[in-house]
Amino acid sequence: MHPKSGGIMEHAGKHALVTGGGSGIGKDIAIALAQAGAEVTITGRRAETLGAVAAEHPRLHAQVMDVDDENSVRDGIAAAAVARGPIRICVANAGIAEGGPFEETSLAAWRKIMTTNLDGVFLTFQAALASLDAETQARMIVISSIAGVRGLKNAIPYAVSKHGVIGLIRGLSEEYMRRPITFNALCPGYVETDIVRNQLPGLMKRFDVDEDGARALIAKGNRHQKLLEVDEITAAAIWLCSDGARSVNGQTTEISGGQV
Repeated sequence: MHPKSGGIMEHAGKHALVTGGGSGIGKDIAIALAQAGAEVTITGRRAETLGAVAAEHPRLHAQVMDVDDENSVRDGIAAAAVARGPIRICVANAGIAEGGPFEETSLAAWRKIMTTNLDGVFLTFQAALASLDAETQARMIVISSIAGVRGLKNAIPYAVSKHGVIGLIRGLSEEYMRRPITFNALCPGYVETDIVRNQLPGLMKRFDVDEDGARALIAKGNRHQKLLEVDEITAAAIWLCSDGARSVNGQTTEISGGQV
C-alpha cells in the first residue's frame, strides 16, 4: 500500500484524472488515488512513460494528452470520461519550470510557460467540469508552488503562472459555491523531483560545487533548508480529496518547511 493511502478505499468507484501523471508529484498522487480505490487516468505527452506507470497498478490508465493543445485536452478528457465516468477528482499537475533574468526573457519564453502552466490548467478544469452533472461531488486541485504566493527572482514567468492558477481556483470556488465541488491549490517548495535534479549540473558549474553542494543550494529555498519528499505533497492532496476536507474550498496549502 502507498504510505499515505492508509489502505482505506475511500475513492472506490470514483474516476480521478491527474495531468503530468507519468513522473514526480503527479505519479505519486495517481498511485495513491488508485490504491484508495479510484480509477485513475494519468495524462502526459509520452505514451511509453505513461504505459510504464500504468503497469504499476491495475486502476491506473494511460491517456496521451498535451495540455498545450486545446483539442488534445478536450478530446482526451472527454474520452477518459466516456471510458471511466465523470471526473470526480481532477489534479492539474502538469507544468514546466524555466528561469532566467527578466530583462532577457523573450515573449516566446513567457508565452510557453503561460500556455503550459496557466492555460493548461484552465483547459483541464473546464473539460473536467464538463463531464459532471449539477449534483455530482468533485474535487479540483492544482499543483501551484511557493512561487505562487511570493516573489521569485530569475523566474518571473513561472511565478506569474503559479500566481495565476491560485487566482483561478479562488474565482472558481466562488462561481461554483452552490455546487458540491471544491477548488484548492497546493503550493510546494523545492521537492526532490526531476525538475530539481535537472538543475543540479548548471548549479554545480555556476558555483563550482559538487552534486551535494548544488542540492544544498536548492534546499535553502525551503525554510527548514531540506528538500521536500514527494510523499509530503501526496499526503496533502489525498487529504483535500477526503470527505473531511469537504468544506476546504478556494484555499492554498503551503508546504515548504516553515512560513513562506
